[in-house]
Amino acid sequence: MSNQYPVLKDAEPFHFEGNRIGILVSHGFTGSTQSMRPLGEAYAQAGYTVCGPRLKGHGTHYEDMEQTTYKDWIASIEEGYHWLKERCDTIFVTGLSMGGTLALYMAENYPDIHAIIPINAAVTVPSMENVHELRGVRYLDAIGSDIKNSEVKELAYEKTPVQSVKEILQLMEKVRGDLTKITCPALIFVSDEDHVVPPVNAQLIHDEIGSERKTLYPLRNSYHVATLDYDQQIIIEKTLEFIESTI
Repeated sequence: MSNQYPVLKDAEPFHFEGNRIGILVSHGFTGSTQSMRPLGEAYAQAGYTVCGPRLKGHGTHYEDMEQTTYKDWIASIEEGYHWLKERCDTIFVTGLSMGGTLALYMAENYPDIHAIIPINAAVTVPSMENVHELRGVRYLDAIGSDIKNSEVKELAYEKTPVQSVKEILQLMEKVRGDLTKITCPALIFVSDEDHVVPPVNAQLIHDEIGSERKTLYPLRNSYHVATLDYDQQIIIEKTLEFIESTI
């Protein structure tokens, strides 16, 4: 079924070759690379090597996503990591929402990850738990494009497969259980108001990870998709400062 749907315009993966410092950039659940491309381009402009993989089943059609598992999404991000490993000595990982969850996963399982920058990352979303009670329901309403700036739209699915929600619940549980394994520096962005991932996730991540250097940075003027929202430039600037200070 994967071949049935073409990749949507602006949902393609992106790669920028630069110096020996690599940044792995991950989009979120039901979203696409469009949400992270402005960051990727800014980091490339600063001279870094950047990889923004398209997570399997994303950026095509929600029926395509329905056929994928959280292990497929991990494999997609690992593929990007290996692409960077061939070109870089130092690798940072950043991601939005589930992309932030995957950034945490990478730090838990790849000790050579230099530092992580999760943005509104998810490790517990209680409102999703009721999918286990649903019977005969295949799709839920869309969760994409939670953006304060009404002039900006996220390229995300108009429906959310119930099966995919079950998969992200497994991923979050897996990542949450291993947070203490993370010891690398972490810059954790969190929107004050988020209608998809409860902001308490950021505090939980901050408190649970084993990193000595960890910072919570509040985003005052953005909703969930902060990378496309009013605080986009703040995320870019603070991330570049953070990278520079940890190299």
